[in-house]
Amino acid sequence: MAESAKRDRAATSRRVTTCAMRLADERGLDGFTMDELAEAVGVSRRTLFNYFPGKVDAVLGEWPSLDDDDIDEFRAGGPEGDLLLDLRTLVLPLVQEDFADRELMAATQRVLRTTPKLLLAINERYEALSADIVEHVVAREGAAFGKTNARVAVIILAALFGAALESFVDDVRGHPFSHHFDQSLRTARTLLGA
Repeated sequence: MAESAKRDRAATSRRVTTCAMRLADERGLDGFTMDELAEAVGVSRRTLFNYFPGKVDAVLGEWPSLDDDDIDEFRAGGPEGDLLLDLRTLVLPLVQEDFADRELMAATQRVLRTTPKLLLAINERYEALSADIVEHVVAREGAAFGKTNARVAVIILAALFGAALESFVDDVRGHPFSHHFDQSLRTARTLLGA
């Protein structure tokens, strides 16, 4: 697929997800149909189903994946040689583009808090991604480090992500998500004496 076609597909996918999230925020997940979503996006029902098989997937969007080059660098001990900083570098690209719209992120939080079906689906996606990251940590740090320690590192990362998201949504000064994530990371390091 040509680069321009990939960009067009990604843009349409994001537009679908943005419209689906806004509809879910306004009406609830069961308060709109796929036909209404297609109309809001400005695509046909058939095109919509070429992107997402149903409303849950449309609302949650395409799950990002880790970059292969970033994984290789991480597994090799880079880029900084500090596990938490390197985990930050590995996962931050997953959210940079999606976390530009504070209003949409606030809507996402509201929808996830009130829709168990979406919360379950996102938790399943998170668990799969977390399992991958744990494997990358073990590959990087060695078998002696172990899965338990790798899971703790990933759980810390997820907690920092949650704290950063709250700060990002509430930030009246407009700092990017990465600023809030880095602040959460600094706070955690101070609290843990690391």
